[in-house]
Amino acid sequence: MFHVLNRGVGRMRLFEKDGDYEAFERIVEETRESRPMRICAYCLMPNHWHFVLWPEQDGELAAFLQRLTITHVRRWQEHRGQVGLGHVYQGRYKSFPVETDEYFYQVARYVERNALRADLVASAEAWRWSSLWRRVHGSAEQRALLSRWPVPQPRNWKSLVNQPQHEGEVEAIRRCLRRGQPYGSQVWVASTASQLGLESTLRAPHRPRKVLQSETAET
Repeated sequence: MFHVLNRGVGRMRLFEKDGDYEAFERIVEETRESRPMRICAYCLMPNHWHFVLWPEQDGELAAFLQRLTITHVRRWQEHRGQVGLGHVYQGRYKSFPVETDEYFYQVARYVERNALRADLVASAEAWRWSSLWRRVHGSAEQRALLSRWPVPQPRNWKSLVNQPQHEGEVEAIRRCLRRGQPYGSQVWVASTASQLGLESTLRAPHRPRKVLQSETAET
């Protein structure tokens, strides 16, 4: 299970109108036909997007996201007459693995309440460009884009998403996103980091050595 995010270069808006969001969702549907992927949750925001993805085999995550972003960039630039005129995304997507337990619920809530947290809507399910909207308001065809979860979905899920998320939880998820660090229990994190070669993400970030006043005076 992986949480994935990418942003427009320089926080540029990726989606300016409903048609932009709709076009991206069509690309997601098209991509899944040729690059299989289980989509557990997602949220499209004006200048970035989040996904919670559950690949079945090695290589599926990279293949799905590469096809998705390449297709989106090409169509985005063609639509605006900007083919070959610079980057659309800030770079390669950011991702981190997630333990399929209560930690999955925490990350799914974080993703699906993104628009509510940004004060774009009064309730999370009102944001049209998210998996929660599809689950609550979407047709059977629209809901078909979403995969079953690795854990049971709580009956009061909509209510849980709309409740404020603990700030410590939010910061822990953001820290994992910045570092690419696995998110889960301590034992699972250590095991997963070793398995995926992510041990470096568990180390504390380097801090510049504090410069003494006497050293400053010498320079």
